[in-house]
Amino acid sequence: MSPQPPAQREGFTAVHGYRFYWKSVGDPGPKGTIVLLHGGPGGTHDYLLAFSDLADHGYRVIYYDQLGCGRSELARDVSEYSIDRDVEDLEALRRELQLDRFHLIGSSYGGLLAIAYALAHPEPIRTLVSASGLVDVPLASREMERLKRELPAPLPDILERHEARGEYQHPEYLDAVMQFYRRHLCRLPVWPAEVTYTLDHLSVPKYGTMNGPNEFTITGTIRDYDATPRLGEIRIPTLVTTGRYDEVTPAVAESIHRGIRGSTLVRFEESSHTAFWEERPRYMQTVLDFLERHP
Repeated sequence: MSPQPPAQREGFTAVHGYRFYWKSVGDPGPKGTIVLLHGGPGGTHDYLLAFSDLADHGYRVIYYDQLGCGRSELARDVSEYSIDRDVEDLEALRRELQLDRFHLIGSSYGGLLAIAYALAHPEPIRTLVSASGLVDVPLASREMERLKRELPAPLPDILERHEARGEYQHPEYLDAVMQFYRRHLCRLPVWPAEVTYTLDHLSVPKYGTMNGPNEFTITGTIRDYDATPRLGEIRIPTLVTTGRYDEVTPAVAESIHRGIRGSTLVRFEESSHTAFWEERPRYMQTVLDFLERHP
């Protein structure tokens, strides 16, 4: 008789006057609860659903769509889209869902958000995982500019020409962007439907306000953000993961690892920005081993 799949629940919770969508996989138990923070800023939780694997090992896994994202409500004014607001939304959601202590995993911008939350509200966090996250946005931008220059000809010239003209929706430019993504966002020959869904449902108001026109053109409000000087304040057990071909490069991950004393750094040699899909079994085992060391 095959084991029962982990229970799934979903719903909406009011946070600061907006409806937030959340999804839970697995039941509360001694292993504890894991909260996932998606990237973007402006993505959806869907591309993180591979982490439901952890529910098979006794963890409850909770996803949610941040303000203005996915199934959650849009802000009434784009000025509400900010890192500080996302931090306080997470804290309010934690209280609404009655989460006392939990493991926190943030991917990409979600990794930045996880660190910002850990600096503001360290008490509820049992462990912290930065999954291809960033904390020094100018460093991440410089690294992505380097990756663009290293693309095969004529892609760097195509990107530079259209960016100089502000032609971010030109078909030739969008094709070059996709070729960057296939090298540095997800290297699988066929992308998981969950990854494609998130890219197809990016919140233009939030992504455009906070990030910019694409992954490697960060012109929005987060462009100067850098919490590196405060990383030494974090005393939470921390795992930092990155991919060899990651758009948020290993140099960015190493800067986080150096800043958080006692943190663990793991690089996935066959992966880019979505190692949890590209090397899924090894990635999940790495996270499980880390969590088991910090029960």
